[in-house]
Order: sequence, then structure tokens, then C-alpha cells
Amino acid sequence: MTTHFKAGWPSESVDALLAQVRSYRLSNLPDDSGWSYGCDPQVLRELCVYWTDHFDVDAMAEDLNRFPQFTANVDGLMLHLAHVRGESEGKRPLMLVHGWPGSTYEFWPAVEALAFPSRTGGRAEDAFDLVIPSLPGYGFSAKPKQPIDPRRIGGLFDTLMHEVLGYDRYLVHGTDWGAVIGPWMALDHARSVRGLHTDYLGIIPEDVPLDEVERRWMHDSTDHEKRLGAYSHLQSTRVQSLAYAMQDNPVAQAAWILERFHDWADLRERSLIDVFGRDRLITSIMLYVMTDTFATSTWIYTASDREKSKVLPKGRRIEVPTGYASWPDPRHPAVPRSLVERACNLVHWSQQPRGGHFPPTEAPEAFVADLRAWARRIDDG
Repeated sequence: MTTHFKAGWPSESVDALLAQVRSYRLSNLPDDSGWSYGCDPQVLRELCVYWTDHFDVDAMAEDLNRFPQFTANVDGLMLHLAHVRGESEGKRPLMLVHGWPGSTYEFWPAVEALAFPSRTGGRAEDAFDLVIPSLPGYGFSAKPKQPIDPRRIGGLFDTLMHEVLGYDRYLVHGTDWGAVIGPWMALDHARSVRGLHTDYLGIIPEDVPLDEVERRWMHDSTDHEKRLGAYSHLQSTRVQSLAYAMQDNPVAQAAWILERFHDWADLRERSLIDVFGRDRLITSIMLYVMTDTFATSTWIYTASDREKSKVLPKGRRIEVPTGYASWPDPRHPAVPRSLVERACNLVHWSQQPRGGHFPPTEAPEAFVADLRAWARRIDDG
């Protein structure tokens, strides 16, 4: 059973937030800061001015409520989800799973085309029913009492699809943490999951590397982690200490999240603001700040590290038909196709020319086209 949900916050809560942003005082900074030491202070300062003086909260609420949303009790935990019944008439349910610092909102630019392709010149038979849940402890979903690992989250999402929404078989796309959750759903619930699509290999076989290409990828991955993974190490090991620093500090949370959007987006041809826009960035940040979920959203790192969720169990392989889109993601070096093929039953592969860690937002048309191509392969058997 689901209950209708409308996103938004009382005006007094928003006013209190904006007062905090206005009163925030930036700490001492090196003269040559830029993005070299973390979030660019000038970009942060300009975003805060826009946030307090120009950001349209009513327009944000209207955008957040553009698609039908609900809450559902799943094994004792209240989950928030968008559920868009497309023109497929329930025949092609597709779950879209976000990660950190994402949200259901990152899929918004692709929802219309995925659910109602005929409205934009596409084929009605390519339509999906979309289920887009907020991860536990994220956004409008309830906060768990303790960290939950990706495998257990996958179980909750399978229950949501089966017992709450009534879908016997469905497709899954996962990005970021969704690229870990989705594979676990495919492994543990293969009778339910018709196909898996992802943009990163979130579960790595134990026996890597096997050849020079894979050895080079492992070396590059280690280098990327040294340069861009400090946040992940902290969120995996000292998550509570980070929570103390961020609690009731919207500008600090904004800086932490904004840095990820900058570092992980494909900015070779466009600036951060050109790619996302100030309104989208602020809305994405407010989905953490206003729901008080910055701390609980990071718990998945701790739980995943504890349960070794990113390692494919020895002797296991993802056998459901899998699609993989390789984007020029600055966060991770491109995974060798050979490694994906060892981990998955690969039926669709694409090499995307542009778009980084957030494909539904950065390159929605290419993202939609790739999902359609993958789903057609599965439908055709």
C-alpha cells in the first residue's frame, strides 16, 4: 500500500535555513584557492548569494512535485518513491536507483522521455513504468536506526516492487551506489530482475586483474582514489565525526556536496553552472539539508565497507541480461570491457562521448537512448 506524498517544507523552516546561509562566515582561505583545496570559495560564495537572494523556493517545490510521489512501508521502514505510470501500461517496469550525493531528482530530466516517449517523437513501445525510490536515510525516505548495506537495500527495493507495487518482473538501472545495489538485486533476486543496466561496475570480481589492460585499470583506480577518494574514506570510517561537523551547517554541507558535483561532472566543454544550473544544484543540496539526511546518507559507506559489498562473491556472476554505458566519468577510470564481461552477462555495451558521473542530468538524451537500446535487446530475447 502506498500513500500519496507531496514534497516541500514549511516557509518558516526555509526562512530559518536562509538566515543561516546569510550569517555564515567563510574561514580563512589561501589566496590561490580555486578548486585546489576543496570547494572553490568564490563559487560557494556566489551560490550562497543566489540561494538567499534569488532562488525561487516555490518553483523548486513545483519542480520536485512534477511527477507522482508516494511513501510506502517496506519491512518496517518508510520509503519515499516517485512512481510514474508511463504509456507502457505496466508492461515494462523499470526501477532507477540513485547514489550519493544524488537523489531521485537527478533522474528528473529523463523521466518524461522514458515514461512517455511519444510526447517527444519517440515510440510508445519504448515506454517504461518508472519506480524511483529514495535510498533509506536519503531525502524523504525514513532514517534507519543503523547503517544498511547495499545488499539489504536491494532486498527492500525488491519487496517494494513485488509486495507493494505488484510487479512480478522488472528492470533495474543503477548509478553510483545504485551500481552496487542493482547488481545485488540481480544476484539475489534473479527471478524478479529481467535485466540490469549500469554505468559503473560496482561489484568487482575477486580475481582481478587478469591481463595488462585490467592491471592498468587497477593502477589508475588507485590513483583516482588517492586524488578524489578522501571523502569516501572518511565516510567509510569516521562517519559520525563528519556528522558532528556538518550538523546544522547548511553551507558546509553545500560545499561538501558541491565539490562532488564539480569533481565528478564532465566539464571539458561546459562549466559547473552550465551543466547543472544554480537552481538544480541548490535543489539537490536542499534535499539533504532540509531533510536532515546528510549524516544518514553517508552511512551506506560504512555499511558497505563492513559487509564488503563491492566484491563479487567467488564463483558468482550476474547472469541477468546486463547493459553497460561507459561515460567519461572523472570519478572513475573507464572499466575494461573484459572485466564487465567476466562479472556480468553483458548483452549491451556503449561508449559515450560526453557526460560524467551524473548521466541523467548531464546528458539526458543519450541516457534515455541507451536505456531504450538495452531494453529492446532484452525484449527481443
